Amino acid sequence: MELGVVIGAQAAYVSESEALEFVAGYTVVNDISERAYQFERGGQWTKGKSFDTFAPIGPWLVTKDEIPHPQSLRIWLDVNSERRQSSNTSAMIFTVPRMVSYLSELMTLMPGDVICTGTPAGVGHGMKPPQFLRAGDTMRLGVEGLGEQQQRVFAYGTNCVK
Repeated sequence: MELGVVIGAQAAYVSESEALEFVAGYTVVNDISERAYQFERGGQWTKGKSFDTFAPIGPWLVTKDEIPHPQSLRIWLDVNSERRQSSNTSAMIFTVPRMVSYLSELMTLMPGDVICTGTPAGVGHGMKPPQFLRAGDTMRLGVEGLGEQQQRVFAYGTNCVK
């Protein structure tokens, strides 16, 4: 689960000090990963994160004026009512302004682009032993001030989330 940053104005080569001027607002993103595709088929992470229904966003876009301090939001994720992730955006490795500035050096960011800021500790893959999602599991997650999501895992052909 991650904080999503939604770009509001075209941004290319912006400084960290001006980066938040290009942000429209913030949202909740569930960065779902299909680990078998990531690990067993080799290559990059992208293939395990690109299935239909993955990365649900919302429930709302909260404008930046309503979230004056994006680096101080409580974030959490429960699987089957068990808390798996509990953190704060203050623990992010890179700040929102740093990410917007850095990415704007690599590509032009366009209105509506969503930056997923990174997942806090507690992902199933990192647990000992690893705990992966299974059909029937329910995820509930949220970011303080941005709302909550809930998804149930379904299996048909490959693991899918609805």
